[in-house]
Amino acid sequence: MHMTVADVMTTKVVSVTAATPFKDIAEALITGGISAVPVLDDDNHVIGMVSEADLLRKEEFREQYYREGYHPPLRARLRHPKGRKKAAGDTAAELMTSPAVTVYPEASAVAAARLMDAHDVKRLAVTDYNGRLQGIVSRRDLVKLFLRGDKEIAAAVRDDILDSALWVNTEGVHVQVDRGIVTLSGWMEHRTETGIAVRMTHRVNGVVDVVDKLTWKQNDSA
Repeated sequence: MHMTVADVMTTKVVSVTAATPFKDIAEALITGGISAVPVLDDDNHVIGMVSEADLLRKEEFREQYYREGYHPPLRARLRHPKGRKKAAGDTAAELMTSPAVTVYPEASAVAAARLMDAHDVKRLAVTDYNGRLQGIVSRRDLVKLFLRGDKEIAAAVRDDILDSALWVNTEGVHVQVDRGIVTLSGWMEHRTETGIAVRMTHRVNGVVDVVDKLTWKQNDSA
């Protein structure tokens, strides 16, 4: 029922080493159409990430604008306390954010999305348990989950939830899906069962929302 990071990640990854020069990193980002690259050591371990934001610090904190006591805006200095140091960086080792935020291939796509949100990043390096690079997962990869077709979503709700996971009588439940919005109608034996069915349907990949029109024969919620 749950897609993992391994299901959606990109395995052909553009990467750099600690010694990669600033301009080569910029070219890699532009050519690859990506927002960040992992920095690897000689044994393919992820030691950091360099993002577009890291490169832009050089412009934001450019020394030539410090004349006559100029300082970057307070907001910029508070947001990026290491900005001046990174602005002087010429290699990936000096520009990267370390340690990198990483995720395992076996993690759920939801867990990856939460990591991105918590750390305010657009991409995560996917590593094995030894820290070696396996792939990259981006926000765009996760958004693709919502492109799942209505028929496929309906089949997943019926097969994975109603007929397998609940272990109760679901013959009276009807499933309709329109643009990712699932409507559950019909009846179930107990009121608590309808709540469980709705909550589990929300967790199916590709579901945008769930409309609950279920009724019950027995109110066991007390």
